[in-house]
Amino acid sequence: MSRLPHGLERHTAHRSGWLRAAVLGANDGIVSTASLMVGIAAAKTSTGVVVATGVAALAAGALSMAVGEYISVSTQRDTERADRAKEEHELEHFPEEELQELTSIYQRRGLNATLAHEVAVALTEADSLGTHLRDELGITDSNQARPLQAAGSAAISFSIGAAIAVIAGLAGQIWVIALVSLIALGLLGAIGARLAGASLVVGAARVVAGSAVALIVTFALGRLLGTTI
Repeated sequence: MSRLPHGLERHTAHRSGWLRAAVLGANDGIVSTASLMVGIAAAKTSTGVVVATGVAALAAGALSMAVGEYISVSTQRDTERADRAKEEHELEHFPEEELQELTSIYQRRGLNATLAHEVAVALTEADSLGTHLRDELGITDSNQARPLQAAGSAAISFSIGAAIAVIAGLAGQIWVIALVSLIALGLLGAIGARLAGASLVVGAARVVAGSAVALIVTFALGRLLGTTI
């Protein structure tokens, strides 16, 4: 396997924040909207009702995803800010203890005591707060919480996913909604796996399998309610 020149390797960890929200949003948009439409269609309702249900699900779901992601990631951001303030206080009032803590971290990672101390001193002189946030708490610029980014990504991706199901619903056929949705979900799973550096087949298969169960269950419930109510 060929390697890229040193320093040009492709990594995917920097995508973790927005990628998680985008993949979750699109997947939920397709699954929840398509499942709801299939359930309504199975109850022998008109195409207009099925499509209207899908549009309502799109609007409600996109807003729900945005609010949920914003609240969740805001909580994470508040925690990061509290940790940052605590580190700033400790670095100001207990610099020697913080230096020893950093030295211990590098020793646990495999450096001998002398080298660990030298590295800790050098990094502390260069950027004491940034070093502690990164090596003690795992907080970096690439993975820090961004509530608005997460909320926007989730809302947009959910809307796109739900729109696919709504458009498929215009055909007025349950099988079309299910087929189009499963194909889109398979592609989504493969794309998400590709961006994350994982197996395309595994990524697509797990999304399609889980979504197929959701479609079957909602179809069965819709058919049951449609014949008994």
